[in-house]
Amino acid sequence: MKKGLVLGYLLAGTCLAGETELASELRALDLEFFERSFNQCDSAYLAAHVDPRLTFYHDQSGLQNFAEFRENTARYLCNEQQPKPIRRLIPGSLRTHPLYRDARLYGAVQRGRHAFYLRDANNVETLTSTASFTHTWLKKDGSWSLANALSYAHQSPGPRDSRLLGVMTEARVPALGVARIEEGKVRDSRVLGTLDGSTPAPPDTLFKVASLTKPIITMTVLKLVHAGRLSLDEPLAQHWIDPDLRDDDRVQALTARHVLMHRTGFPNWRWMSGNAELSFAFAPGEGHAYSGEGYEYLRRSLEAKFGVPIETLAEQMVFVPAGMSDTHFWWDEAVTLDRYARHFSANGKEYELDRHREANAAANMITTIDDYARFLVFVLNQRFVMPALFDAMATREQALGAHHYFGLGWEIFDAFSTGESALIHSGRDPGVNTLAVLFPESSKAYVVFMNADNAMPVLEALLPEHYLGSELLARQ
Repeated sequence: MKKGLVLGYLLAGTCLAGETELASELRALDLEFFERSFNQCDSAYLAAHVDPRLTFYHDQSGLQNFAEFRENTARYLCNEQQPKPIRRLIPGSLRTHPLYRDARLYGAVQRGRHAFYLRDANNVETLTSTASFTHTWLKKDGSWSLANALSYAHQSPGPRDSRLLGVMTEARVPALGVARIEEGKVRDSRVLGTLDGSTPAPPDTLFKVASLTKPIITMTVLKLVHAGRLSLDEPLAQHWIDPDLRDDDRVQALTARHVLMHRTGFPNWRWMSGNAELSFAFAPGEGHAYSGEGYEYLRRSLEAKFGVPIETLAEQMVFVPAGMSDTHFWWDEAVTLDRYARHFSANGKEYELDRHREANAAANMITTIDDYARFLVFVLNQRFVMPALFDAMATREQALGAHHYFGLGWEIFDAFSTGESALIHSGRDPGVNTLAVLFPESSKAYVVFMNADNAMPVLEALLPEHYLGSELLARQ
């Protein structure tokens, strides 16, 4: 994580230092007010927390006074019919501004975004719209009441997103992030669904991306090579040797090139072997086997060589030049539950959350769909910045099957109908499914994040919307 991100996150909070207590109090009030009055239809609570002089401005249903507001709430929101309208605050959107008279706090203004759903008899919620709101709260005798409310900029999901949301509900995939790059620029980026089955997923939702960590490490290595600070073929043993391999001479041949091409001879993870020790299945360069251990070995070698953690190297080589400001190797202070997409099994059961506190070069990176889209743009731009290394990355070095290869850090598929090749990497952990696809010749790319196991139905609905996605889907 960047050193400045913690400060940036704090400054982007709901209010300034010294007003944090007010912001927390008003956030809790917002959640309680809408849960009880809107979602649970507690009419007594509503009457007790709305000022009789209320004015409510709505961009679709017009201007309402207190009596009209209560009447419409009872008629349209709380009529005991199914499906039931439900309101959710969009995490991270709330801003609080205090109001003072003669240095005495008498009220506050809240601004934010909220989402509205219809909940059916089976408790399945379907998104109907999102909107902005501005609320004025007045404080008297220690109690708050809603004095003015504006709900505006309502937007309903279009046919494309409605269809995807339906597929996600059927597949039990709560959240989906997708971004599209054309002509080397991000053209479309959106996040659909919920963080946990109920909380709306904000645009800056944090997703764990599993093995999509590896392309970032790959690019960090290639940029170090481009800068003349590293050779792809220098023995990693010059810098670090795993204790399990001190008596194995084959370790002397291991290089970064072997790691990026998954030709180390290591298993995916050492714990998968019987004795949980790291060992070679073959000598480096003499075969191909996908290995997270290889990337972790490379991380430790780089940290030993340069004397800094992998986070610093990635920041210098990739995050800063790519404009990535919200990508994290571990659960630092900026990774908060109010925008983190939880992980779900194929049957909709939530997995236990693991807040990992150490960097892993092969997995576990946490990022947003926008940040990873910026990374893909950065990768595409390396065709012009370091063409020789980019060509090496995209070279079909290791054949894996018909029109299927592995290069430096990326799978490669060729023989598409356009004559192009695609660089592809995916990531999968319990409750995590991610995919990144680049077409260097046409400067097109896309990235997909999901927080559940049952990804294929969503990919089948989503990929045909994207460049050569139907052909790619047929190969998978």
